[in-house]
Amino acid sequence: MVYDVTRRETFTNLSDIWAKEIDMHSTNQDCIKMLVGNKVDKESERVVTKKEGIEFAREYGCLFIECSAKTRVNVEQCFEELVLKILDTPSLTAEGSTAVKRNIFRQKPAADASTSACC
Repeated sequence: MVYDVTRRETFTNLSDIWAKEIDMHSTNQDCIKMLVGNKVDKESERVVTKKEGIEFAREYGCLFIECSAKTRVNVEQCFEELVLKILDTPSLTAEGSTAVKRNIFRQKPAADASTSACC
């Protein structure tokens, strides 16, 4: 779940909407949840404190991190922590999900820059 630290309503929507959606649609009781406070590069506009984020994460059993998609602060760490926690949860890496587990870190061959459609 991601909220904007500069917009209170995005934080309020976490408990009012998104946490309920996760609980309703999760197919595994050991679902890993992560709370991400975004836009920490706009510290002067912050309206949701880090303490509030930590408290919400504790209450809902989430990992917690703050980041900035704009400046890339903690973005990679966010994904690394989430993947490591998933891989460390036996019911999420049990037989039946081995095909998924094997493909998580599979490297795609480098595309020829002259034929690549990506920027």
